[in-house]
Amino acid sequence: MFLENTVNHEEPFGWIEVICGSMFSGKTEELIRRLKRAQFAKQRIEIFKPQIDTRYHDEMVVSHDENQIRSTPVPAAANIRILADQCDVVGIDEAQFFDAEIIHVCNDLANKGKRVIVAGLDMDFKGNPFGPMPALMATAEYVTKVHAVCTRTGNLANYSFRKSANEKLVLLGETTEYEPLSRSAYFKAMLKERVKDLEVNDPIALADPSKTAGNLNPIPDTEQKQSN
Repeated sequence: MFLENTVNHEEPFGWIEVICGSMFSGKTEELIRRLKRAQFAKQRIEIFKPQIDTRYHDEMVVSHDENQIRSTPVPAAANIRILADQCDVVGIDEAQFFDAEIIHVCNDLANKGKRVIVAGLDMDFKGNPFGPMPALMATAEYVTKVHAVCTRTGNLANYSFRKSANEKLVLLGETTEYEPLSRSAYFKAMLKERVKDLEVNDPIALADPSKTAGNLNPIPDTEQKQSN
């Protein structure tokens, strides 16, 4: 997506771009690509990421393809508002890990005429909307959803399946902890995991887990509450 030519220099407002998708879908790669284009155009850029993300490097945003760009780790979203004051383009990686203030920060920066590019997971490992991402996607002028390749079917993947039994919402990891799955593969994987945890006395249900599928749909918790 090339948005540089949409700039109206008489218009004082900027805009927000969101790049979202599952793990291994190329979100950070796309973020870096857009930022480097802006850098090549002699625009002043700043890149921020959550301080907790130290998987590859403390002060670099690094994609799975090892493409990288220097960044500033920040403990909270409010820090970005101050540090990004003198730049034209603001990049934010792993936005799902920031607090809700990131929504106001991004809008404030865009209202000051800055181009804000945000990348993050749209869903957590349970298939629920992740942190501030839904609100960022709603307020953004441009939303790009990228997809990984399902490791089990070869189809497009938009779910991040956690292979470990850890139930913490935030668990930094790579291929040892996560794999990208398509909708069908994710449903089957979640069904298998939930059947393991059930105390089932019905031998028919044990022999054919699909008979319990009505109670095991991996739908977001919010949808389950609404349906009740």
